[in-house]
Amino acid sequence: MCKQSRVTGMLLRAFKQNFALLARIHASSFSFRPIGKVLFREMKYLNQQEAISVDEELFNEYKFSVDQLMELAGLSCAHAIADAYKPDSLKTNKVLICCGPGNNGGDGLVAARHLSLMSYEPYIYYPKRTGKALFKNLQHQAECMGITVTADCPVSAKVETEFGLIVDALFGFSFKPPVRDAFHPIMDVLQKTTLPIVSVDIPSGWDVEKGPQTSCDIKPDCLISLTAPKLCAQHLTNAKHYLGGRFVPKRLEEKYSMSLPSYTGRDLFVRLS
Repeated sequence: MCKQSRVTGMLLRAFKQNFALLARIHASSFSFRPIGKVLFREMKYLNQQEAISVDEELFNEYKFSVDQLMELAGLSCAHAIADAYKPDSLKTNKVLICCGPGNNGGDGLVAARHLSLMSYEPYIYYPKRTGKALFKNLQHQAECMGITVTADCPVSAKVETEFGLIVDALFGFSFKPPVRDAFHPIMDVLQKTTLPIVSVDIPSGWDVEKGPQTSCDIKPDCLISLTAPKLCAQHLTNAKHYLGGRFVPKRLEEKYSMSLPSYTGRDLFVRLS
């Protein structure tokens, strides 16, 4: 065979190999979006009892402590918020963080502390407090960081003029409607605000499985699901959706068929939409 024929054959084989590679890449594009926006078709959305059971197993089977998971969850929330809302993208970097009496509120207290180290100015509304040492310590830590913690509900006019973002950490996945009277004032503020709302795990007032129950329910601009999304997340419309809480053991994930997405590098969150 002449030299020219050998070169022609080599070029033809190289073309075929590259064409096959391009074909595989093209085919894979039906399963994946560009970096940072992966399509999660198989990920499971937990019902209320599954969410409760997963938490119980983390505590009992895997020996996580409440404060350990709360710190990891709140830290991931702060990182997700910083990804979605850069301080200079808001009309002001002052963030109203509304905390309830349970673990969801504890996540909010932790997130506030970390946000204060990320060029935000957190302001905590914390109306119904518990006597548990963990929550007292979280409040103390926030105040030691110079964060205001108040039980006085801010009025809508003040919220609209003074804040650039609201974090809703009032109720978690144990919530059952209706909202108690003590929280009606802040829920009214959240329903009327024009500011973006970031809800932690569950948009407050929503049914954990069925989502919003009335047209007056809050409409978060962003939801940060923790551990795994709950069924109500399927009712989000035109909202950013993050997954946080990078601590689920593989065996637990497989037991509940969660099919969680992979976290990238050192990230504490995954953006789902």
